[in-house]
Amino acid sequence: MGLGGWEIGVILVAILIIFGPKRLPEMGSSLGKAIREFKNAGKEIQNDITQTMNENSSDMNSKKDA
Repeated sequence: MGLGGWEIGVILVAILIIFGPKRLPEMGSSLGKAIREFKNAGKEIQNDITQTMNENSSDMNSKKDA
C-alpha cells in the first residue's frame, strides 16, 4: 500500500507549515549530506570486506603452495 499523489501533497504542505519556507532548503541540504555520508560509509565497509577476503584468499593460496 503506497502513498498516492494526494497523500504526498498533504505531507509536503504540513512540512511547509511546520518548518516554514526559510528552513526547507537548509533541511534539504542537511539531508543530502547525511545521505552522501551514509553511502560513503557503506562503500568503505564494502571495500574493507573485499580487501579482507582478498587477503585471506591469498593467504590460503600461499599455504597450499607451501
